[in-house]
Amino acid sequence: MTTLFILNHAPYGTEHCYNALRLAGALVKRDDGGTVTVFLMADAILAAKAGQTTPEGYYNIERMLKRVLAGKGEVLLCGTCMDARGQTVEADKVLVF
Repeated sequence: MTTLFILNHAPYGTEHCYNALRLAGALVKRDDGGTVTVFLMADAILAAKAGQTTPEGYYNIERMLKRVLAGKGEVLLCGTCMDARGQTVEADKVLVF
């Protein structure tokens, strides 16, 4: 089964991203031949920011995304959403539609 998660909410302040990534992590862990893709847009793109520091005992969205990637899942980000929030990523080519 192919599963796509589209996250729109900021990584912290609500549990939307947390719950979506818990489910995505569980699906990639099952390794049943399916594919899992997480698409971050709007304020959710901040979930992919490296170097997040969270208080002891709190979930860390960056680590949760890394678990999805380690399980052969895919994480994609909206380029327009990144530009609007001053986030950049290096690429050999950028295609915008």
